[in-house]
Amino acid sequence: MRNRNFALAVTLAVVGLAGATEALAQAAAPSRRPDVIFMPTPEAVVEAMLQVAGVTKNDTVYDLGCGDGRIPVTAAKKYGAKGVCFDIDPERIKEANENVTKNNVGHLVKVVHADLFEQDLSGASVITLYLLPSLNVKLMPKLMKECKPGTRIVSHAFDMGSWKPEKELDVDGRKVYFWTIPKR
Repeated sequence: MRNRNFALAVTLAVVGLAGATEALAQAAAPSRRPDVIFMPTPEAVVEAMLQVAGVTKNDTVYDLGCGDGRIPVTAAKKYGAKGVCFDIDPERIKEANENVTKNNVGHLVKVVHADLFEQDLSGASVITLYLLPSLNVKLMPKLMKECKPGTRIVSHAFDMGSWKPEKELDVDGRKVYFWTIPKR
């Protein structure tokens, strides 16, 4: 009887801890809605983005507005790079986590439910984007302030306004833009 009561007490404590952890995670999650609708980046464009950025196993790829996480997952699988997926939409976070699990890259890729404008970007060596032009322009000062010189920025479809890209690719009729954070 004593063992059964102890087991019940441990079970209740674990269940309570799990509930508290979930409540804390929900409290920390961003409260605003996504700025863009999710449109997956085609695999050929993902490949081109990672190639133009010269991704290697020494890189940490941050995907801002990651959707299903396909860019960091591909960077991890193909190049052995670390990755961080940021998205504000809980549904995209679920999909990104499923993609990470399905591809067995959980040791390399982390998924973060967060507002990309509130994240510290200094840990990235490569940042990938598929946002609207207005969001890219809004993000540019943050990139310049937080990213180390030499950090590579790659955007699918949209440029950064007055910041002219170093390279501009056409991949099956889709644009890819590439920049490097300059020396300060």
